[in-house]
Formats: sequence, structure tokens, C-alpha cells
Amino acid sequence: MALRATIHKVELHISDADRNYYASHSLTLAKHPSETDERMMARVIAFSLQAQDNLVFSKGLSDTDEPDIWVKDLTDAIQLWIEIGQPEERRILKACGRSDQVIIFCYGGQTSKIWWQGIQHKVARAQNLRVIALPKEAIETLGKWVERGMTMHVNVEDGEMLISTEQGQINLSPELWHQTKEK
Repeated sequence: MALRATIHKVELHISDADRNYYASHSLTLAKHPSETDERMMARVIAFSLQAQDNLVFSKGLSDTDEPDIWVKDLTDAIQLWIEIGQPEERRILKACGRSDQVIIFCYGGQTSKIWWQGIQHKVARAQNLRVIALPKEAIETLGKWVERGMTMHVNVEDGEMLISTEQGQINLSPELWHQTKEK
């Protein structure tokens, strides 16, 4: 018998002074049986940093042809493709070809650094790629705070995040590792 996804409900309140974005989102997250709590929280953080009205979670791990999070326009063209973790070179280049912008959020600490050092020259030709590292310790802490129903407050200012839940508060500093120049 196949294992089913675990459903998590997150009331996400975002105050992003850097992008002048202030909104609340009621999220329903399906956590795949193979997904860790840390990865799920990395998805929520990525959503928080890129939040906009038409940003949605895709089928994610259940569908290898889709990213974790995306924005599509009315013609079904992909405007933003967000990956969580350490995707392979081929997947990154395919995403860059299919979408206007691709953002990878990695969260594995030293493992992510080794992954990026090994892959960065292979994806150098991608003209629409950004890679952001989320601090491993902060994601691990957020993973310990996971509940089936959560309320999160995310404040972003000067690139720094303050995340508050019923479990506590944590500061998170995303680090930009790569960004291609805007056209």
C-alpha cells in the first residue's frame, strides 16, 4: 500500500519591506512521504521570499516535470520556476529553457556548497538563473517546529528574515550565491 502525503495548513503572514509586499496566505501543503520537515519549511521560506498573488505550489516531488513552486501566466507559460534542494545540471538547464526566471533555494550547508562548486560551471550559460542558500541551522530549527496547523509571521528587511511561529522566533539570512545579469 502506497503511503499518502501528509497535509499541513499554514497561515502565512508576510511583511516584506524590501519588495513592498504585505499579504497573508492560507497555504495547504502536501508533504510527500519522502520529504523531510526541513525541506517542507525550505519550501515555505522560498514561497515567503518570492510571494505574489499567482505564486503556487506545484505537485513537486510527485511530478518530476514540475518545480516545487511556480508562477504561470494566463497562457500557461512559466514565468518563475522555483526548485528546492540540489537539482541536477540537466534539470536546471531544462528549467531555464522553459521559464523566464529560475531560482534554486538550497539548504544543505556544506553539502550545498560542494554541490554548487561542482555544478556552477556547467550551468554558467543559463541567462535566467539565481541560486540562494538558506542557512542549514535555521532550516533545521524550523523543521523541528513543524505542526499540522501553523501560523507563521515572516518579516523581511534588508535581506534579513525574522520568522515567528507559536514555537519561537528565528533570524534567517539567505545568501545569494549566483545571479545572472538582467537583460
